[in-house]
Amino acid sequence: MNLVVVGAQWGDEGKGKLIDILSEKVDITVRFQGGNNAGHTVIVGDKEYVFHLIPSAILRRGKTCVIANGVVIDPQALLEEIDGLKKRGLPISGKQLKISANAHVVMPYHRVMDQLREGKRANKIGTTGRGIGPCYSDKVGRMGIRVIDLFNPRVLKAKLADNLNEKNDIFVKVYGFKNYDFGEIYKEYLAFGRRLKPYVCDTALFLNQAIKQKKKILFEGAQGTFLDIDFGTYPFVTSSNATTGGVCCGTGVPPTAVDQIVAAFKAYTTRVGEGPFPTEFGKAMNECIRSKGHEFGATTGRPRRCGWFDAVLAKYAVAINGASVLAIMKLDVLDELDEIAIATAYKYKGKIYKEYSHDWDVLAGAKPVFEYWPGWKTPTRHLRRYSQLPKEARRYIERLEDLLGAPVKYISVGSKRDEIIIR
Repeated sequence: MNLVVVGAQWGDEGKGKLIDILSEKVDITVRFQGGNNAGHTVIVGDKEYVFHLIPSAILRRGKTCVIANGVVIDPQALLEEIDGLKKRGLPISGKQLKISANAHVVMPYHRVMDQLREGKRANKIGTTGRGIGPCYSDKVGRMGIRVIDLFNPRVLKAKLADNLNEKNDIFVKVYGFKNYDFGEIYKEYLAFGRRLKPYVCDTALFLNQAIKQKKKILFEGAQGTFLDIDFGTYPFVTSSNATTGGVCCGTGVPPTAVDQIVAAFKAYTTRVGEGPFPTEFGKAMNECIRSKGHEFGATTGRPRRCGWFDAVLAKYAVAINGASVLAIMKLDVLDELDEIAIATAYKYKGKIYKEYSHDWDVLAGAKPVFEYWPGWKTPTRHLRRYSQLPKEARRYIERLEDLLGAPVKYISVGSKRDEIIIR
């Protein structure tokens, strides 16, 4: 069975842990979009691992991880990640890790452009400044540099010269920033290419051959549904398709290859950066849940904004992702609460909205309509069977199933690999 795991809120749903668990029973794990602006944290025993580009399944012996064509790759960040894992004793070769030759490359000017553009905006996006958006812009603008170009000095030279001819004009004339030196970037990226070459192949061909051989594949997304460039809270989104729709164009496999889609939710809601957040807590509750859930970005360390579970967003995410199985992560963070709320609708200017709205004014100004459920007031981290959960926790899970129209199979009750209930 080939699985897709997607985040169904604003990212940070705990996908890294879920993917780590599911990867045990698959042969290949594939990252299909995003860049090193995302992060997955996995805790194995007393060791913590933070991943930005490499699928967390690299921790499992005998598994293959793929960074597919839909990902944009910062070679320096990727090589640092590879070197860091090797230092911790993990074997990483072209057998364990495969990188798409067609993936686009984040260049130094992308990172600077990201920050300069954000500095000009009145309405800040909250970008990580990693250059992801400008890299995707160059890809769509047909001026991007791909991984395969790093192996061909003539092609890299021509593309880089063309790009710097335009970029330097923009940097100097629009932003008053310095020129970029061609020679320095050219030599640096040729060197990156030499180091990455052992891992690079046609990953679309590799994956389609694996499908014919009946290998089991797990496709993992970065970020979450409401950071998707088409369906998220635009413009406060990422620059790629973080929904299941990104799997096929981001890997080169057909939709018929996908057997099951798992949508991951937190038991509450968080988001990083700017943008509307209808169910966001007030300051005191925000700080309380942030502290209990260790809600700080794996990539930037930024504090996450926290709020109650938003079933309006969640229902929409289940629908557009085609999710047939749900995962509820970080249930244990709610263990000490007297009462738990679920938003089942929005109210804006006297009108009730039961369906998700893409209207900016509605999202920014809506007040949530809440249901209130009793808390369970007891620890859950030690529990491993659904029947062991307090009845109030089971009622909460079952109410989410009713609202979202799909069964909850995975319930995370802690940060460690084994702190999970599988129904």
